[in-house]
Amino acid sequence: MEFEKKEENDKMKKSTRRRKYMHGCLSLKQEEKPAAAAAAGSNLELKMMSCTLSDDGYSCIIPTQTHLVVMINGIIGSAADWKFAAKQFLGRYPKDVLVHCCKRNYGMLTLDGVDVMGERLAEEVLSVIKQRPRLQKISFVAHSLGGLVARYAVGRLYRQNTMREQDKMNEDCTFDEGHLCEGDKLKGKIAGLEPMNFITFATPHIGVRGHKQAPLFCSLTILEKAARHTSWMLRRTGKHLLLTDNENGKPPLLLQMVNDSEDLHFLSALHSFQRCVTYANARFDFAVGWRTSSIRRQNELPKLQRISKNDRYPHVVNVEPPSIARFEQEVLTEDNRKKLKTSDMEELMIRGLTRVSWERVDVSFQRSTQRFLAHSTIQVKSYSINSDGADVILHMIDNFVL
Repeated sequence: MEFEKKEENDKMKKSTRRRKYMHGCLSLKQEEKPAAAAAAGSNLELKMMSCTLSDDGYSCIIPTQTHLVVMINGIIGSAADWKFAAKQFLGRYPKDVLVHCCKRNYGMLTLDGVDVMGERLAEEVLSVIKQRPRLQKISFVAHSLGGLVARYAVGRLYRQNTMREQDKMNEDCTFDEGHLCEGDKLKGKIAGLEPMNFITFATPHIGVRGHKQAPLFCSLTILEKAARHTSWMLRRTGKHLLLTDNENGKPPLLLQMVNDSEDLHFLSALHSFQRCVTYANARFDFAVGWRTSSIRRQNELPKLQRISKNDRYPHVVNVEPPSIARFEQEVLTEDNRKKLKTSDMEELMIRGLTRVSWERVDVSFQRSTQRFLAHSTIQVKSYSINSDGADVILHMIDNFVL
């Protein structure tokens, strides 16, 4: 009887851990500590933590955790996609970081559109913050489509508080809405917290409509054009990615998301983060092209054969430091919108997004047996088949700003 009872308890523990990841993850490392403390006959760990038991299992929060890291999955994904990276974060910063893997946008719900998903994410973030009054800082880590959703959500959650720090060389500069002079700093908050890191992995920042933006189409123009007419297959999300949406006579959503509007401060929100980083697959990503994931023009892509490698991060082949950017609102008249070609829209999006200082990290799995799964390997979606991307996650954590 005792053996059967022990076996049943072990099964319940494993099931609880699995459910925990399916519903979003918070403090994985700390979940095991209460049991360990009880076994040792010590209440020290329990006093340091606030632990609750629910259908999702134990949720234990250390009082010193003040930095919320929000992790967002990509299309047809789930919170479990970030399982490996979440473990690494908590292993490195167990007393500083609270990791939340978003759970409201998963499976077929990821086809509802970037805006709908962004609103859901914003509500979820506010819900988490409401339950954790000690939080002071916030960071976002997103994969693929999740990066666009995160950009929309931070635009919704942003509140501006501009502090003028004008230097002598810039005395004649005037401040207008959407324009910052050199020396000005955005002291905005995201959901009331200090913005720290905004990191994307293989995110199609300027969509997948342009030439070679979706390598799956084999660079064949006829297939790329056909995709635009079949974007409805991925519902509203497909229209947003292929820039075919035209709701209420407005330009495509991704084009709108490179500027601020009355109630959505997309660019100001990005500008408020201490670091904005793109991790992009240089090769073998058949879902998202190198240009769109690294926010570059074709002639700005680095030559891979001239790039040296790092032994600690064998698949990180290039790191481009952020450049100083000027923040100026892009004005697009209604007449110009109707005449825009794909190349024009791409250029406008690149101009808009590069007003924010981006650090670009280029990744290549060319010599890896997992190279044909590069889109998932860069995230380590499943360690059993995407383990070669572990050094990319390590690079992110090593350079993470607390």
